[in-house]
Amino acid sequence: MAKTIFITGASRGFGRIWTEAFLRRGDNVVAAVRTPEALAELKQEFSSNLLVVKLDVIDRIGSFEAVENAKGHFGRIDVLINNAGFGHVGAVEELNEKDVRAQFETNVLGSLWMMQAILPVMRGQKSGHIIQLSSALGINTVPLMGLYSAAKFAVEGLTETLAGEVSGFGIKVTIVEPGGFSTDFFGNNSLALSSTISDYDTIRKDFYEHAEDQDSGNPSATVPAIFSLVDAENPPLRLLLGKNTFAWVQHTYSERLKTWESWQDVSVEAHG
Repeated sequence: MAKTIFITGASRGFGRIWTEAFLRRGDNVVAAVRTPEALAELKQEFSSNLLVVKLDVIDRIGSFEAVENAKGHFGRIDVLINNAGFGHVGAVEELNEKDVRAQFETNVLGSLWMMQAILPVMRGQKSGHIIQLSSALGINTVPLMGLYSAAKFAVEGLTETLAGEVSGFGIKVTIVEPGGFSTDFFGNNSLALSSTISDYDTIRKDFYEHAEDQDSGNPSATVPAIFSLVDAENPPLRLLLGKNTFAWVQHTYSERLKTWESWQDVSVEAHG
């Protein structure tokens, strides 16, 4: 049976790819974008099962209005894909207040407003699936991506907590954590840059060289995984995307466990 999928940040990257894929398999899609004109051709092709809504997710009232509009149009919303967001490159010392507020307003508060807007609908239905796009950088960190990781770490905490709060309402929750993919993440529309301090130039050079050399995944290849996720009877709380992501996460958690174990005597003594 066709589902109704609400996707934020649907004009480019994963959002655009998944929007088209759901439409082509016959689902209804609510595509939330800041510039509806970007989906004009798609709207013409899928006039009956695509609703384009203008939304900047930092607008809490607008988020509730967009969800109400979508519910009125299609009658129900089965899946929310919280995809809207952008990256930021800058050393911790280089971050200014504007950088930090912009990152958290979109990536954290924007996700939270959409969760709050969709939950009354899904509670009323006694069903639904909230899919939060995070990142491998919501589990791991790399130099110069600290602000982005901070936002994604926050989103992970909110989303994992939400999963425990709403499972009794028939609502499923999944955090999707992609590794490196060849989207436009490093483009002007998806990435902000801090003003630089020259002492970090060597780190910056290494960062961009690594970004260019990494074995990036094909974003279109994620479509079957997303289909499997939304169709799953018991979807996972977390889903890694990309062939290199598991090894990175495994290494990170292994090192954390080693450190905690080596300091366990000190930890226990601190209990009193």
